[in-house]
Amino acid sequence: MITRQRLAAGVCALLAALTAGAALPATAVADEPDGQAAPQVELVLDVSGSMRTRDIDGGTRMAAAKQAFNEVLDATPEEVRLGIRTLGANYRGDDRQTGCKDTEQLYPVGPLNRTEAKTAVATLAPTGWTPIGPALLKAAGDFDGGDGTRRIVLISDGEDTCQPLDPCEVAREIAAKGIGLTIDTLGLVPDAKTRDQLSCIADATGGTYTSVRHKEELTDRVGQLVDRAADPVVTPVAAKGASECAKAPELRSGLYTDREEFGQQRWYRVDVRAGQELRASVSVAADRAVNPGYGVLLRAVTVHGREIVRGEAAGNGRTDAVSTGLRYPKPEQEDADTDKPAAETVCLQVTHSFSAAAGVKAAPGLPLELTVDVVDGPDQAHDVAAFGLGRGWWLLGVLVLTGFVAGLLWGWLSRWRVAVWRTN
Repeated sequence: MITRQRLAAGVCALLAALTAGAALPATAVADEPDGQAAPQVELVLDVSGSMRTRDIDGGTRMAAAKQAFNEVLDATPEEVRLGIRTLGANYRGDDRQTGCKDTEQLYPVGPLNRTEAKTAVATLAPTGWTPIGPALLKAAGDFDGGDGTRRIVLISDGEDTCQPLDPCEVAREIAAKGIGLTIDTLGLVPDAKTRDQLSCIADATGGTYTSVRHKEELTDRVGQLVDRAADPVVTPVAAKGASECAKAPELRSGLYTDREEFGQQRWYRVDVRAGQELRASVSVAADRAVNPGYGVLLRAVTVHGREIVRGEAAGNGRTDAVSTGLRYPKPEQEDADTDKPAAETVCLQVTHSFSAAAGVKAAPGLPLELTVDVVDGPDQAHDVAAFGLGRGWWLLGVLVLTGFVAGLLWGWLSRWRVAVWRTN
């Protein structure tokens, strides 16, 4: 005879089995090794005396850096091997020779223990000199070998005080070694000399320079650079845009760099077949002083000048770059003459509204980065992902089936209990 306890146990067992079955594929995928070398990042922080200055959102530059580090450490991807090096953190004296040796590795590049790294950062206090060149030399040797990406993120609020060891020359020497090390730089409330030096360091290794005046900007930018180390390495290709679509270079899927002068338009062409989707994005950066209030416009138009879609974004002077993007899914159709999918040439137009500040050189143009991706469009009839379910359709099906079976069994159990109650 089937008792209520046995029936309830059977329902639980069925639910457990179905749930376990649904979870197995996800676990298997998560445990599969990707076979790629772990990316490595070292954050190099200026802890010189000037970091005591209170000009970032009412607090000191050091307080802003500590907050940024804590938030970035919490969000660092598990696969990233992260370390921290300081410069100017220990020596308080006036001896230049001693002060220019003041750099140490605060936390070694390796698997991240967030608690230990945060504790190490919490002990820092603005102290001494600004030996950027010596710190970069030491930082270049802090990485393990291997084929993974290696990135230094340098955060400083002033020029190197240890000349004649020019940090730009140090960066060029590092680049000449061919070890694939990129140096990104961030300037905290920088003056013109600091900006020029940090830009030179970044340019020497193919990195980026960002001017920072607010805590949010610092946190966001450091987090982006750490995340970028975990992304597959993509080498940008130089592309020279034209003044009109008819003369524009033809681009395929990839990452491209160009420069656009103030008040100029740049045109590029992309072939998109029926059933494909064009995804494009552009970022324009200010590598010199510009007036506040600017924007960037990315348009996709036909060869006859009809606009298909556009993306636009604006800035207010708090960031050094502005980005936007667009998507164009080309409908399925066939060429009447060939019965093959018809292709369309899409013209991409990039325009920005940056303007040079007084006394700033207009040439060369501002750097822009254009990403082009042409992919197969979703098949609405067969791809459940078109409805936002992605590859989780099978899990949804299991859950629906589980609910249906559980409902039937629970209904039968309720009726059986009512029947037994009436009999008694």
